[in-house]
Amino acid sequence: MKPSYITFTLSLVLVSLLLLAFETRNDPKPTPETFMQKDSLLRHVVLFKFKPGTSAEDIKKVEDAFSALPSKIPQIVGYEWGLNNSPEGLNDGFTHCFFLTFNSEEDRAIYLPHPDHKAFGEVLGPHLGGVLVVDYWSK
Repeated sequence: MKPSYITFTLSLVLVSLLLLAFETRNDPKPTPETFMQKDSLLRHVVLFKFKPGTSAEDIKKVEDAFSALPSKIPQIVGYEWGLNNSPEGLNDGFTHCFFLTFNSEEDRAIYLPHPDHKAFGEVLGPHLGGVLVVDYWSK
């Protein structure tokens, strides 16, 4: 092979590698923080613990009553719930987590005194051993 051909080939490879490195450096991968910054919804987290001796049937009634709220209150735009399964043992007796999403504080303000939310409170009240509520704007 001629030296000019080898030089040309090596130069071409070097330029390609430099362009690839430059392109990768200027095209950062999305991170969870980047994704979260685009999310601007109001989260409403509710944790329950039940009084000792509360029956599984009564707990099921509470679960069902809370799960019915999104179909009754249109301001709830997201809903999920689950049972604690953390191996850390730091739940302080709280067993149930309900996670609601609202588009605005105004929507939450409609939800809180809503008659269906109040009716749910009547189902929950006799069995409630404790409640913890945290609201936040996601970042």
